[in-house]
Amino acid sequence: MEAPLAERIRPQKLEDYISQSHLVGPNGSLTQQISKGIIPSLIFWGPPGTGKTTLAQIIAQESKRPFYILSAINSGVKDIRDVIEKAKQSGGLFTAKNPILFIDEIHRFSKSQQDSLLAAVEKGWITLIGATTENPSFEVIPALLSRCQVYILNAFTKSDLEALLQRAMKTDTELITKNIILKETEALLRLSGGDGRKLLNIFELVVNATAGNEIIITNDRVFELVQKNTVLYDKTGEQHYDIVSAFIKSIRGSDPNGAVYWLARMIEGGEDVKFIARRMLILSSEDIGNANPTAFIMANNTFQAVSTIGYPESRIILSQCAIYLATSPKSNASYMAIGNAQQLVKQTGDLPVPIHLRNAPTKLMKELGYGEDYKYSHDYANNFAEQEFLPDAIKETVLYNPGQNSRENSNREFLKNRWKDKYGY
Repeated sequence: MEAPLAERIRPQKLEDYISQSHLVGPNGSLTQQISKGIIPSLIFWGPPGTGKTTLAQIIAQESKRPFYILSAINSGVKDIRDVIEKAKQSGGLFTAKNPILFIDEIHRFSKSQQDSLLAAVEKGWITLIGATTENPSFEVIPALLSRCQVYILNAFTKSDLEALLQRAMKTDTELITKNIILKETEALLRLSGGDGRKLLNIFELVVNATAGNEIIITNDRVFELVQKNTVLYDKTGEQHYDIVSAFIKSIRGSDPNGAVYWLARMIEGGEDVKFIARRMLILSSEDIGNANPTAFIMANNTFQAVSTIGYPESRIILSQCAIYLATSPKSNASYMAIGNAQQLVKQTGDLPVPIHLRNAPTKLMKELGYGEDYKYSHDYANNFAEQEFLPDAIKETVLYNPGQNSRENSNREFLKNRWKDKYGY
């Protein structure tokens, strides 16, 4: 069987690798490490189709190291031990070129499977490169994560995707025999969702489904063919992010019907219950926040519950939580506040802490005035004393604007009573 287009044009050299310039550009951190031949154990974290496997293969090739590959979907502890034993025999401690073990979807490994990697990584028998679409802080055990550097791979940009299409037409032995006219590319780019592999799969589908040597690709033609061939749900990537996006947006939009529909799509597709619950936990803070603080408690309890229960019973808990979140009042005020604060920090740098707010653990610091004039709030009426808590350069800056809901309207009144007109609440 002929390999798919994405495999046929997979780059073999770093200079042919498209995107991720922050890692593999002229000044990229990985570029420097590869050139020096010093490759630490790595975790590549990013959406599907962003070149994680390709980059691991290029690293192994350019550093001239033996390369072993496992998929967490169909590998167990025995497979890991077999590869480690081969790696020890092919180099390990006796050469700087210790073998690379690449594990695709490492987040799907259990704790015991990840534990089985620790000694090999610690003793230098292998250099581990793991690929994951999930936040490694949640899915990789701390002991293994502490031994790896985490690099984030970004979804492909429009120019990256267009470059992939051009490479395919110019270098693939099958495509160069055809007269392909890219009249319109918007549908290809939109349906790919930043996933390079998905883009090439759709492109090849359209080319193969069109008779004759002259193939004119239009948006209508792409949509027509893709709608006939799209699967309902693919938890490994094809519609994974589209459906969870629809799920989150339904809850954010206060539509419980949309929420449970998209939830059912994920359940029927066999999605990981922790993945669903974790997304609701994030939403409960980002989109509901202090409009209903109980939503966060509900979502956190849901995450804990489904982590121990699993399917099929967890579907009921997930449904209950999704409906509760969808019917809760909404506020993104906390989300906006920390975003505003981070942007201000980037703009203003490391401003000095006002001297009255500084800690004074030593006699010298006290003599220098550290902590002087600080007003201990509990010594004053209503446990409040007006004073400035921001650096002088940004004093009286408003970062938190309460949302328009009953709970945060109470917050607004509280702040008005305390600060009067200082912050304009």
